[in-house]
Amino acid sequence: MTHYDVIVIGLGGMGSAAAYRLARRGRRVLGIDQFAPVHNLGSSHGGSRITRQAYFEDPAYVPLLLRAHELWEGVERDSGRKIFTRCGGIMLGDPGSRTVSGSLASARKWELPHELLDAAEIRRRFPTMNPADHEIALYEENAGFVVPEGSVAAHLQLAARAGADLHHEEKVLSWRQTSTGVRVGTAQNFYTAEQLVICPGAWAPGLLAELGVDFTIERQVQYWFAPSGGAEPFRAGRHPIYVWEGETGRQFYGFPSHDDAGSVKVAFFRGGEPCTPETIDRTVHAEEVGEIAEFVGRKMPSLPGAFLRGATCLYTNTPDEHFVIARHPAHDRVVVACGFSGHGFKFVPVVGEVLADLVVDGTTEHPIALFDPARLTGASR
Repeated sequence: MTHYDVIVIGLGGMGSAAAYRLARRGRRVLGIDQFAPVHNLGSSHGGSRITRQAYFEDPAYVPLLLRAHELWEGVERDSGRKIFTRCGGIMLGDPGSRTVSGSLASARKWELPHELLDAAEIRRRFPTMNPADHEIALYEENAGFVVPEGSVAAHLQLAARAGADLHHEEKVLSWRQTSTGVRVGTAQNFYTAEQLVICPGAWAPGLLAELGVDFTIERQVQYWFAPSGGAEPFRAGRHPIYVWEGETGRQFYGFPSHDDAGSVKVAFFRGGEPCTPETIDRTVHAEEVGEIAEFVGRKMPSLPGAFLRGATCLYTNTPDEHFVIARHPAHDRVVVACGFSGHGFKFVPVVGEVLADLVVDGTTEHPIALFDPARLTGASR
């Protein structure tokens, strides 16, 4: 039986980053994933994920975002892959909406560079957008997007270069803590290690049932359209990333065009159908395309244009929509990282760093108190 310093279960966004950071610190690492590398069956695909720092979810995230921004540059340099594109971003809605007011609160608390734009200024600077007269936006120059597939590929590449063993298409069937470490069973073998990191994505309800967190899994759909006036007005540099909160509180988000096909990606933010990884409907239906085209068309009339394609992905949510990053309360050799969906991918490199800290040092200087699972289970620390 092969013995390691650390086993990492799950090699998507967070797990691939954890495997790299741990191997870089000299740990003998085994990473295990049930699928082929850089797959499209979880939450780390779709060609783009928003990055932003004026964070409406909670100002407590901002220090992590600033560190992630630094780390993306290093991952790009060391891997030779282009992952991050800075194109600016705007958070739009009514002045009192969570999207606008929360972003403004974070920007002011952390003194982040930003501008407030009224509807006329939004239309002037971004002619693709047609906000109502009462809507405003926070503009953040440092916002942009990352390519999730590129991130996973880069972190796997760097992990392997640093000496990690990476096993793909090997499904984990069990894990347990022993008197001397941890033991992980797969469909092919058993492995032991001093410590275990679990980054399960949408498989959290099964792999982390003992944690006591009520995870919910949602089916989400990403849509790509060819704008009726062509893609040029939507190109990066002319069109920003955005999160737009409508009158009912429903949010949608989108990206500039950044591929040769001239496609523009949009999606709703949360509110998907409950599912499991086994029961998710992977078909994108005509009525879904019609719903988002009608919704987005009210704000950006030329965007819906012609529907090109759609893709499903899985959101894994906690009850309060904040992450779980902590040592397992019942197993002192196990570290868990989950519940990221909806807004987690921009944190990938810093979460990898945090997980390496927790394994190697037993603690981290990064602010992660918000992510303690005790807040959701009523347990005391």
